[in-house]
Amino acid sequence: MRKGNMKEGRIGANGTWVGASVPRREDPRLLTGRGRYVDDLTAQGMLHAQFVRSNEAHARIVSVDLSEVLNVPGVVAAFTADDLNLRDMVGVMERPEHEFRVTAMPVLARDRVRFAGEPIAIVIATDPYTAEDGLEAAVVTYEPLPPVVSEEAALAPDAVLLHDEAPDNTYVDVTMFATEGIDAVFDDAHRVIGVDLRSGRQNALPMETRGVVAEWIDRDEQLLVRTCTQIPHTIRDTVAACAGLDERQVRVIVPDMGGGFGQKSCVGREEVAAAAAALRLRRPVKWIEDRRDNLTASFLGREQHYRARAAFDAEGHLLALDTDVICDMGAYSAYPSTAAIEPMMAAVEMPGVYKLPAYRVRARAIATNKAPTAAYRGVSRPQCVMVMERLMERAARELGLDALDVRRRNLITTFPYKNSNNITYDPGSYLESLNLCEQTLREEGWYERKAEAAASGRVMGIGYACYSERTALASTAFSERKPRALVSFDMSDITMDMTGSVRVTTGTLSHGQSHETTMAQIVADRLSLPIDKVKIVQGDTDKITYGFGSFASRSIVIGGGAVAAAAVALTDQLRILAAHLLEVDTDAVELDGEGGVRVRDEPERRLSYGDLAFVAYLQSPRLPKGFGPGLRASGSYDMLADGVFSNATHGVVVELDPGTGGVRILRYVCVEDVGVAINPQVVEGQCRGGIAQGIAGALFEEVRYDPSGQPLAPSFMEYKVPTAMEIPDIRIEHLETPSALTESGAKGAGEGGTIGAPAAVLNAVNDALRDTGVEFDDTPISRELVYRALENGPVGPGAATPAH
Repeated sequence: MRKGNMKEGRIGANGTWVGASVPRREDPRLLTGRGRYVDDLTAQGMLHAQFVRSNEAHARIVSVDLSEVLNVPGVVAAFTADDLNLRDMVGVMERPEHEFRVTAMPVLARDRVRFAGEPIAIVIATDPYTAEDGLEAAVVTYEPLPPVVSEEAALAPDAVLLHDEAPDNTYVDVTMFATEGIDAVFDDAHRVIGVDLRSGRQNALPMETRGVVAEWIDRDEQLLVRTCTQIPHTIRDTVAACAGLDERQVRVIVPDMGGGFGQKSCVGREEVAAAAAALRLRRPVKWIEDRRDNLTASFLGREQHYRARAAFDAEGHLLALDTDVICDMGAYSAYPSTAAIEPMMAAVEMPGVYKLPAYRVRARAIATNKAPTAAYRGVSRPQCVMVMERLMERAARELGLDALDVRRRNLITTFPYKNSNNITYDPGSYLESLNLCEQTLREEGWYERKAEAAASGRVMGIGYACYSERTALASTAFSERKPRALVSFDMSDITMDMTGSVRVTTGTLSHGQSHETTMAQIVADRLSLPIDKVKIVQGDTDKITYGFGSFASRSIVIGGGAVAAAAVALTDQLRILAAHLLEVDTDAVELDGEGGVRVRDEPERRLSYGDLAFVAYLQSPRLPKGFGPGLRASGSYDMLADGVFSNATHGVVVELDPGTGGVRILRYVCVEDVGVAINPQVVEGQCRGGIAQGIAGALFEEVRYDPSGQPLAPSFMEYKVPTAMEIPDIRIEHLETPSALTESGAKGAGEGGTIGAPAAVLNAVNDALRDTGVEFDDTPISRELVYRALENGPVGPGAATPAH
C-alpha cells in the first residue's frame, strides 16, 4: 500500500497510460454541444408518444376509453395493454417460495393500477404536444382500493394485498448467516447497543431522463431501439421476449447518455411499450420522459428501515450483530434485478470494514402503492454504513471510549480476511485511511476551530465514516443471492486495421464514467500504442456479442479485464506473424513500444503494425499456416473471487445554524483506495459526484407520499436538490493497495463516494448536537428537528432520540 499522486500529462511518469490523468476523449464533443443523446435523434416520419397514467394509487380498472383520444387532431394511434398484447416482465430468483415470491409487472396496467403514475395506455401523435393533448381526452374509470403507503400498513394483519402471489405484501423474506451460538454471545456481552434507523425514499435523478426512439427497419428485418440504458443486451432480450420476436430481430443502440446511477439499470415499461408501438405502426416512435414523470413514476430507491443490535465487550470490541432490514420496494418487483436487490445487498454487505465474529440478519422486501424501487448508486450500502457507524459512535459513548479508537479496534487489518458473512476481503487500507483522514482534519486545524466555535456560541461538529465497496461483482458474488441468470463475465473483440489502429468492443457502457478514455488507456498499454489509435465501441447489441452493462462498479475491473485480455491475445498474433515474416522463433520477438514488433537481440529488424496488417489483409499467401487472414482477437474476463474491495474514510466538519436549523458543511475530506487508478482524474470525478449524491440523501432529498398514495414531490419546487452552493469543496487523498485479483490491480470506484457520505454527515451533525442530549439516526436530517434540538433539547420519538 502506498500513497498515490495525481499524474498529469498525456502519459504517466512511469511511461504507461494506466495511472495517467489523460484528458477525457469524450469531452471535446460533449462540451461543444456535439454529443448525441436520445432526444437529439430523429427519423423520417417519426411520431411521438406519451402515456396515460393512473391518477389513483390503488384501484381496479373498470374501463379505459380512448375513443376521444383518436379524435384529437394529430393523434395517430392509442393502445391499451389488450391492444399491444405484450408479455409481462417477471423477475425470478432461485429461492424457495417462502423466501421469494414471483410477481409480474405488465408493460401497461391491465386490470389494476398499483401506484399513481403507472402507465395504462400509450398515445402516439405527430408531435409531443399533440400527444399530451391526447392524454387529456382519455377516460379511465376506476374502482378505488385502499392504498398501502407505509411499512406498518403493508405488514398489518388485515392489509390489502397488492399482489395475490405475495402474502403479507412481502416479496422477499430471507434470514441469512445466523452464526451458531449468537444468542449466547448477546446474553454474555458487556453491553448491547441498539440502533433504529430509517432512510428516505430518493430519486437517482440523472440529468438526462429516460427516453427511446424505436423503428422497424425493413432491410434488416429488425426493430431498432435507441435508448439511454445501462443494460442494452437486457433491453434487447426483454423487448424480444415481450413482443414475441427472436433476439436477432431487435437491435439496441445506446447513444451518449447523461447519467444513470442505477435508475437505468432496469427495463422500463415505457421503452418496451414505445418499441411495440413502433413495431405495430411500422413508423418510428419517440418517447422522452418529462421531469414530473421522472420524479413520480420512474424507478426510485433507498426507503429502508433497520433495527440492529450489537454486542460489545468492555474495551469496545464488536462481538455480534443481529439486524432486521425492511426495504420498501414499491408496487412491483423491477426487472431484471427484482425486489431482492436492496434487502439482499444489505444482508450480505452489512459488516463492511469491521471484524464481526457472529452475525444474523433478516432481510425483507415489502410491497406498497408507490413507484417501484430499483438500484440507486450504492444499493443499500449507504444505509449499512450508517448502521455500523452509528453503532460505533453509540458504543463509544456508552462505554466512555473515543469513537475513533473503537473503530480502530474493530477494523479489519489482516488480509485476506473471511468475515461472518462468508465473504473473503482482499487487502485494503482500512486503518490507514482512517488515520490519514483524522490526521488531515487535525493538521488543517478543525479540532481547534471547533473548540473556539464552542467558546463563542457557534455549534460545530466533526464526523467520520469508514466503509468498503465490494466491486467487480461477478458470478461468485451474485450466486449468493441465487438469481436465475448470473451477472458475470464481460467479453471483448479487438480488430487492427492496416494503419495499425484498433477497434475494441466492451459489453460495459459509459453513462458518464469516461470509458472511451480509461478503456483505451488499458488497451494502449497492452499494445504500446498511442491512445488516439484505440477506438472503444460500446452500447450496440449487434456489434457486441454479449454484455451485462454497467453497474455495481464492475466496468473497469470486469470490462477492463476483458479488453486487456483481447489486447493481449492480439499481441500474441502480432508476435507470431512478425516472427514468421522475420524468420525467427516467436520467443525472439517483442513489442518495441513504438507501434511495431522487433527482434529482441537485433532491434533494427522490426515490422510496424501497419506492415503486419498489410500482410494479414492483402498478402494472405505470406501468412503462416493456420493464421488469419486479418488481425482480430477476442478475450473475456470474470472474477473468480468474492470480488475486490475499495475502501475509504470520509471526514466531515459541519456547523449548525440555531436560527434556522440549517446544516452547513465547512470541510469534507475523503481518503480513498481504489487500488490502481487507471485515470486518477476520472476517479476523483467519480468520488466528488458520489459524495454530492450522498450529501443530498443526508440533508435534502426525499420522495414523500400523502395518505392516499399521491406523490408529494412532483417538481424541483418540492424535491430539494442541492446546488453547487450546498456542496463543499472536497479534499481527496489517495492510497493505493493494488489488487492481486484483478488484471490491472484496479478496484472499482463508481459508488464509494455515495456509500460513505450519509453516515459521515449524520455523525458530524450528532457530534454538533452532543451537548443537547439529542441524536439523529434517520436521513434526510430535517431542518426543523435540528432547530428544535438546538432550541429545546430532546424531542419526540422518531427522528431524534435522547442520549443515554
